[in-house]
Amino acid sequence: MERTQIISWLTQKEATELNKLWTIADTVRRDNVGDEIHLRGLIEFSNICSRQCLYCGINAANSKIQRYQMSKDEIAECAQIAKELGYGTVVLQSGENRRLDVKFLAETVSEIKSKTGLAVTLSVGEWDADTYKLWKDAGADRFLLRFETSNDELYRKLHPDSKKGVEERFDTLRLLKNIGYEIGSGVMIGLPGQKYETLADDLLKFKELDLDMIGVGPYIPHQETRLGANIREFTLDGESQVPASEEMTYKVCALARILCPKTNIPATTALATINREQGRELGLCRGANIIMPNVTPVKYRQMYEIYPGKACIYETAQACNACITGRIESIGRTIGKGKGTSPKFAAKRGL
Repeated sequence: MERTQIISWLTQKEATELNKLWTIADTVRRDNVGDEIHLRGLIEFSNICSRQCLYCGINAANSKIQRYQMSKDEIAECAQIAKELGYGTVVLQSGENRRLDVKFLAETVSEIKSKTGLAVTLSVGEWDADTYKLWKDAGADRFLLRFETSNDELYRKLHPDSKKGVEERFDTLRLLKNIGYEIGSGVMIGLPGQKYETLADDLLKFKELDLDMIGVGPYIPHQETRLGANIREFTLDGESQVPASEEMTYKVCALARILCPKTNIPATTALATINREQGRELGLCRGANIIMPNVTPVKYRQMYEIYPGKACIYETAQACNACITGRIESIGRTIGKGKGTSPKFAAKRGL
């Protein structure tokens, strides 16, 4: 698909035409990753962050949130719950904490692998090659690092502490791939300052990076961020600004599936936040094949506020599982078994 075609779909408003896009994406999804929906148990183990990202509620400048870091035993207990619920993967996610004891995380990963056998995904930001190798040697299987926007000018505005611009993210993703991780990335949709051309370039970048997982979600303003408090300062005039809408998120999800047919694509929590009734279900019918139910202890969830009003912050892991299972069955899909390795990655590694 060419850039002009992508922009045409992104700007398409006719429901009949968009229904064609949904159908194409769902067919590509079925033909390439099947009808199984794999579940990943999300463990938000720390909200401590050293970065100054303008859009994120846990950025270092926000003094109004209570910071926390879970212990190794707490994380391991969450992983055990995920295993008991039948999940094949746990995702260890945190802010980018430069004071994090990297050996602590390695030991935690090793313990999870030895006691549960689950696949382990890390989402903890940018580190050096030796650190990534340490975690990989400890048993980590996958790594998620979103680049948020491929436009360097916009990236630098949103990341004032960035040294190399968006290339630092691309370089890190390539490094992770070379080390042997199954790699994932993604963008926010409707970021103030985001043009349709920029979003089209984001989609083409997914394909260029040969990603194994792609996560996209709408930008949801947080009142305790510079971006959230000054949206008009960053927002483009007229119709050149991409809206942070539910429909636009489905468009990007569908186009990502068409461009990267064998990649894992989650129906994100952000989608469930802006449409609690059927956001995830519609995402699953428009290209997605993954859901990441939260297994973080409830007492920590509300403190991991990257954006306000997140779905499922007061539900136990068991309640989340029951809800998501029902939603999956309601659209005639089945829950996948095993680790849910990306078909793209599996083919490359002969798995």
